[in-house]
Amino acid sequence: MEEARISKSTLNFLKSLKQNNNREWFEKHKPEFKVEQALIKPFFNQVMLKLQHHDEITDLKVFRIYRDVRFSHDKTPYKNHFACSYKRAKPALRGGYYLHIEPGNSFLACGFWSPEKNDIKRIRKEFEVDGSEVRQIINHTDFKQHFGHLKGEELKTAPRGFDKTHPDIDLIRKKQWIVTKEFTDSQVIAKNFSTEVDNAFRAIRPFFDYMSDVLTTDLNGESLL
Repeated sequence: MEEARISKSTLNFLKSLKQNNNREWFEKHKPEFKVEQALIKPFFNQVMLKLQHHDEITDLKVFRIYRDVRFSHDKTPYKNHFACSYKRAKPALRGGYYLHIEPGNSFLACGFWSPEKNDIKRIRKEFEVDGSEVRQIINHTDFKQHFGHLKGEELKTAPRGFDKTHPDIDLIRKKQWIVTKEFTDSQVIAKNFSTEVDNAFRAIRPFFDYMSDVLTTDLNGESLL
């Protein structure tokens, strides 16, 4: 089967949208938007099919182009990108995949960007007990080649109840545990881009497997499911 690809015309449309982000222009060019939207969906679907060869994906969500401006200082009505997310089979499998296509700013992201309060506490307690296993994962060559290092918002100091001198306090301080990988426009429109995305998604699996085990067991290793 022929590889689905992202068209250069999709990036060109998004560039034009960024320069003309208003309702009058968008309504005039809505037929063009519909074409590009239809062109990119098969690519998102193909990435999902590749993912399903090595993970359990229950849902593909393609995000709407329309922005919610009710609580935003930025009142531009449209997003300058196409994006989607892939949901893993909960409750056993944790973490999520995100793919963002934007001229000059395309990237994928994986991990835990909005964990629940109880999940944050459980992860921190695990790192407090022993951070060596997760260190081994995030320092692995494959992980570092794809993602560099673990990212995410973090507290300026230790969370309440945790020792600020703990050797793994850099991991414990985090409120998010995510990775990202950026792509050039040339990479995005290349024939093998879906494989490049899938290779990165494969590289995050040891981290996902570890975190899923943490979040489905207590500190004694007893299953919570």
